[in-house]
Amino acid sequence: MSEIPQVERLLKLLLNFSSGVRYTAEELTNRFAISRRTFHRDKRTLENLGFLINCENGRYWIEKNSSPLKQLNDLPYFSEEEAWILQQAIHSIDQNNQLKMNLVEKLYALYKFGKVAKVIVRKEQSENISNLTKAINLRQEVVLCNYRSANSNTVSNRTVEPFDFTPNYISVWAFDTNSRTNKIFKTSRIGKVKPTGKPQQFTQMHKSLPLDIFRISGEQQVDVKLRLSLRACNLLREEYPLSEKYLTEINENSWLLEAPISGYEGVGRFVLGLCDEIKVISPESFKSYLKEKTEKVRTFLDE
Repeated sequence: MSEIPQVERLLKLLLNFSSGVRYTAEELTNRFAISRRTFHRDKRTLENLGFLINCENGRYWIEKNSSPLKQLNDLPYFSEEEAWILQQAIHSIDQNNQLKMNLVEKLYALYKFGKVAKVIVRKEQSENISNLTKAINLRQEVVLCNYRSANSNTVSNRTVEPFDFTPNYISVWAFDTNSRTNKIFKTSRIGKVKPTGKPQQFTQMHKSLPLDIFRISGEQQVDVKLRLSLRACNLLREEYPLSEKYLTEINENSWLLEAPISGYEGVGRFVLGLCDEIKVISPESFKSYLKEKTEKVRTFLDE
C-alpha cells in the first residue's frame, strides 16, 4: 500500500475517533472499506503516536482534551483543490531534496483535517455551519429553513439528517427524511439551520456520493473524453484545479481530458461556454445531452 493513502486514512480515522461520536469497529471498517486487521493496525499506529483511544462496549473514541489532539485542533486545513495546487508547487523541487519530502508528507497529512470552518466560510454562514457540525457529531436531525433549491426553483424547509461536508464546507451531505434519499445541500442556500433535538433514525442509509472534478455528485460515473484548445485547458485548470491529473498534452496547442464524470451538468456548462474551443470525443450520451441543450437555446432565441 502506498504511503499517501495510508496517511489519508489515518487522518480520517483520527477525525472519526475525535468527532464526539463513539463508533464500533464494524462501523469504521465499513466506512473506510478496510479489514478488521487493517483497522486494528491503524489504531495501534495512532496509539504509538500518543493518542489515547478509549473503548467501552465495543465503541471507540478519543477524548477532546487529549494532548496531541489539542495541538492538531489548532491547525488550519487545506481543501483538496488547494492541496493539489500546493502539491504541484512542492513537486517542482528536486526529487532528492529532503525538505521537499517532509513538506509532501505534512501536506497530505494536513489537507484532510477538516478544522477551522470559520476561516473559510462567510461570517453569515458560520452559525449554520456550527449547527450542522454539532448535528453531525451528535447524530441529530435538523431543519434547513428557507432552503433555496436551484433544481426545483423553490424555497422550502427541509428536514434532514446531516452526516458529512464537502471540501471547504461548500455543501453538506444529508439524508432527506421526506424523500428517503441522500442529497447534497449548498450551505450558501440555507437560510437557517434549526435543530429539532431528535436523534437521527436512518444512519444506516447515510451515504455520500463521489464528486467529480466539476463538483457534481452522482451514484455512477461515466468517462468523458474531450479535446481542448490551449485556452480551454488553461481555463479548466484555473476553475477546476483537480482536472490537471486527468489532462494529457497532445501538442503545445492541444490537450486531452479523460475524466470520470458524475453528471453532465458541470462538464456541460463548461463545454457549452467554450464550444468553439472544445471537441467532444466521447461518450455518445454526452453528445446527445449537449444537442438537447443547444436545441433548447435555439427554441428560446426563436421565440
